[in-house]
Amino acid sequence: MRAILTPILLLFAAITTNSQNKLPYYEIPKEAEEFTAGTVVSRMIDGLGFRYYWATDGLTEKDLEYKPSTEAKTTGETIDHVLSLSIVIKNAALKIPHNEVKTEMTFAEKRKATLENLKLASDIFRKSTDVSQHKIIFGDKEYPLWNAINGPIADATWHAGQLASFRRASGNPINSKINHFTGTVRQ
Repeated sequence: MRAILTPILLLFAAITTNSQNKLPYYEIPKEAEEFTAGTVVSRMIDGLGFRYYWATDGLTEKDLEYKPSTEAKTTGETIDHVLSLSIVIKNAALKIPHNEVKTEMTFAEKRKATLENLKLASDIFRKSTDVSQHKIIFGDKEYPLWNAINGPIADATWHAGQLASFRRASGNPINSKINHFTGTVRQ
């Protein structure tokens, strides 16, 4: 009996580990069947997630240290900023005040957290029937979702483009098989 259970348990462990390591946004999820305010916000976040996934896929230590000028942020510092923006987006989706706690994380942990924050926010907005209830809350100040669109969502998308440009400049261009228009990867 033990001889049968051991391979089954090892297979289960391998499948579980593989599914836990898989990050969202390798490709953009299937689009919603109808257009609503929530599905549009969700799709904007999905586009951001896809761009960020590929802008950060396979970055090296050399890439993370790159900065185009002495006044500019490094790629690593830009990744920190996008992580912070993803937390603002996630908190607006969850309808909770923004309270960011800085912790030491590796690049891989930051990338994973950013992508998971975006996926959670997208999933919540996709199901939302009244996006006006989702606000950015900083202390006792509340801002409507409009500010999330032109603020952290647009800003993070901007920075995903910077990351793609920075990595090209540091000699590690983005995967040429991705298609931003369809949100897919050519095989």
